[in-house]
Amino acid sequence: MTFDEELTRLDDNVRRLKIDYEVFFNGGSQNPPTEAHGRVERVFKKYRDGQGLNFAQRFRFNTILQKYAVYNDLWRQKMRGREEGRGRFALFGPRAASAADGNSVTCSDPTREPEKVDQLLKAMVEAKRKCGESVSKLDPMTFQKFVQEKTKQLQKKLGCKKVQYIVSIEGGKTKLKAVSGD
Repeated sequence: MTFDEELTRLDDNVRRLKIDYEVFFNGGSQNPPTEAHGRVERVFKKYRDGQGLNFAQRFRFNTILQKYAVYNDLWRQKMRGREEGRGRFALFGPRAASAADGNSVTCSDPTREPEKVDQLLKAMVEAKRKCGESVSKLDPMTFQKFVQEKTKQLQKKLGCKKVQYIVSIEGGKTKLKAVSGD
């Protein structure tokens, strides 16, 4: 394999490593990609001295190395934040569920209790923002209709007069649960 082909492979491996870390930090993987990280590190150590490389190859190698160094610093910061339970990674800790447990509303007739529906909507928006989820699709009118229909449906199904809605964060995702409020 020529050195230019190896540089292409190295650049591709750095790109894949970035994707693997994004998957890990977003909760799609339980473990960081340490094996792939080690492979990339070994290639950089192998060619770090730059002997026997022409100017274009050295320039390309240094460009990939700088990109990797920026990513590596970012991964280190995110890993530290995850370990310390700071920022958005606090959502994955035990405090996440308890922080959202207080967000519950009990409704018997949402058409006559619009303030409760508004309170529930505010809790949903707050929880979605904490998780980094989009809130652009949360239309107040649509949400109110949803709560009205769901309340009627559950009152019939469960034979209850009140329905309790609970906003929670589970696994980094916002959940809206409805249970009997009697």
